[in-house]
Amino acid sequence: MTSRDRILARIRRAVPQPGPDTGPGAGPGIPRDYLRVHASRTPHERVDLLASNLTEYRAKVHRTDEDGLPLLLMRLLADRGSRTVLVPPGLPPYWLSAADQTRVHDRRAATAQDLDRVDSVVTGCALAVAETGTIVLDGAPDQGRRRITLIPDHHVCVIRVPDQVVDSVPQALDRLDPARTLTWISGPSATSDIELDRVEGVHGPRTLEVVLLGAQ
Repeated sequence: MTSRDRILARIRRAVPQPGPDTGPGAGPGIPRDYLRVHASRTPHERVDLLASNLTEYRAKVHRTDEDGLPLLLMRLLADRGSRTVLVPPGLPPYWLSAADQTRVHDRRAATAQDLDRVDSVVTGCALAVAETGTIVLDGAPDQGRRRITLIPDHHVCVIRVPDQVVDSVPQALDRLDPARTLTWISGPSATSDIELDRVEGVHGPRTLEVVLLGAQ
């Protein structure tokens, strides 16, 4: 017996082998008895927790209803001084009906430099996680491809509340399609070096504005 055979034999003895009903190549079952949520919350409390955690991550949080959304988006883009706004293909047209910025559509031929010249991007989302202050994008038509939210410096994301808000990550995973490209966002892009000096905008937009869209 070679050294390789002895090592592999030890590994086989140490790792539980799949049973006859688990299929070829399947590993042992993974226990999933962890807490799925850490508190019982009403929909209103869930949305408030999301807003609090987003603010803690330095995102700017706004609240409005369907009637007020176009004027709010117009104001956010104007306050930013944006002249161009990147628009996903499935963004509801009325969202930007009051804005006068030049619309930029995502084209496959567009380079990173082209997208970097865009002032702002407005998207919807797949859902948001209250306990972690996280927004999840899955590339749906109202969100567009991942790159359009990672390159422009200003991202405005609209979340329909309370329908698109869940308490916890396990609950989010139940509602997300793992076959889709998922982008998890907790505040604007930020990183720190070994001395904990914070730098924003390295991996995405420096400014994240979140609109909680629901009844006022």
